[in-house]
Amino acid sequence: MPETVHVGTILVKGSLQMPQLFALEIERYSGNWNMVKTRDGFGLDRKIRGAGWNFFFMAAEVKAMFFGAPRVKNIQNALHRIFGKVRQQPYNALEVTGIATKRLLGLSYTIVSAHSRHIQESCYLNAQNGRWTSQIATWNRSQVERELRFQSALS
Repeated sequence: MPETVHVGTILVKGSLQMPQLFALEIERYSGNWNMVKTRDGFGLDRKIRGAGWNFFFMAAEVKAMFFGAPRVKNIQNALHRIFGKVRQQPYNALEVTGIATKRLLGLSYTIVSAHSRHIQESCYLNAQNGRWTSQIATWNRSQVERELRFQSALS
């Protein structure tokens, strides 16, 4: 396993085509997760968009906490717990967005935060596998109603 995970590290689920498609340097991290080397989220986003693909950022934050200092093994264990939490999500990447050490009553603890990311060719996140269908059903209904009112106003 690589030793350096820091804020901004991007981890992608294993894909044989992704590294060649975007000329990414990746390193095996854990299971089917690979760490993208030499790129942060912004640099990777520019590279992916330059190839005509999209790199989505999910607002929901996933956290794991452990007691003690932010040592390599502790951070790896926290990331394994985060991988377990995002396993059911249909997204193929993860960005580490925070590693914060705090103290409470003399005990130090560290919180590792991450956000799901997704790389795909379509610019519509819900275009494949029905993503977000339950969350945006209300939005879609109101959007369609607005478009219908707008079209009827034009005619």
